[in-house]
Amino acid sequence: MSHVKAGGTAKNVHNNAGQRLGVKRFGGQKVKNGEVLVRQTGATKIAGPGTYMSRNFTIHAARDGVVTFVKTKKTHFSGKSLPRVRVEVR
Repeated sequence: MSHVKAGGTAKNVHNNAGQRLGVKRFGGQKVKNGEVLVRQTGATKIAGPGTYMSRNFTIHAARDGVVTFVKTKKTHFSGKSLPRVRVEVR
């Protein structure tokens, strides 16, 4: 009989490190050009004036200034408007 016995279950495989997502600079804080403001998965917050969004949806400061967060409505591709937070540097 040339067969392999049943293997055990893998129970300890979900021990990955966290991605350290979230808001890094809060409203009213002074920032410099290029600083990371928000790390996120998907565009839960959108980049406003004075900011830009990189490939992995991280929002950076495009100039020196003060961070502000503004509640706004973003129109979805289906026409539905969704609430979003716009990150700005003034």
